[in-house]
Amino acid sequence: MIYRADLHIHTVLSPCGDIEMTPRHIVKAAKKRGLHIIGITDHNTTLQCAEVEKVGEREGLHVLCGVELNTREEVHALAFFETPQHLTEFQIFLDKHLPPVKNNVEKFGYQLVINEEEEVLQEVDYLLFSALTIGIEEIEVEVHRLEGIFIPAHINRVQNSILSQLGFLPTDLKVDALELSRHTTIPAFLEKNKYLSKYPFIQSSDAHLPEDIGAIYTELEMDKISFSNIRQAIIAHTSSFLPT
Repeated sequence: MIYRADLHIHTVLSPCGDIEMTPRHIVKAAKKRGLHIIGITDHNTTLQCAEVEKVGEREGLHVLCGVELNTREEVHALAFFETPQHLTEFQIFLDKHLPPVKNNVEKFGYQLVINEEEEVLQEVDYLLFSALTIGIEEIEVEVHRLEGIFIPAHINRVQNSILSQLGFLPTDLKVDALELSRHTTIPAFLEKNKYLSKYPFIQSSDAHLPEDIGAIYTELEMDKISFSNIRQAIIAHTSSFLPT
């Protein structure tokens, strides 16, 4: 079967996420768009994932629990984990490496953990989209130690992408795929970057507003939805996009 997956969605926990990006509104918007799988990827935190997952399970939407990392090099990358234990262990890792910079609510916005009843469970005081104190290669090793999925984010962007910040993709970096934003197509990107043709690609919305969820998505082919099947479907997502 073909499943539609938008694997880059922010909630109200991200300082840049709209106040309506609550678990209930996110799942409702994803269902309306005909998505089967969504990835919750707040900046440098996994704390909202479980609440979105609860609503998704009730509504028949698979929620992939993850995070959008901001590395020491200011490179953004997505990471996803299968079990609550691995998610918790990675959150401890993030807390260790996130600078204790206080959030300026008036400048950056609220950072709220919201439950399925639209109640505030927690407000995070430290600024979540600061750069971590650890580099992308060390982060990738930790993600894979915890059996996670690691995907450099929106690599076509002129800021906060691995290509904009490093100028290249390190050959020893073990990526499960590369992500492009909605502002290009995979064939168009590869036409200018043929040296990356061997890598799997996904596209995601990077939604910060409910109406942006599913604005672009990736079609994944698998027998049934599971974490391991999603990983394999992502890794296999290559051949039809190679430039001629």
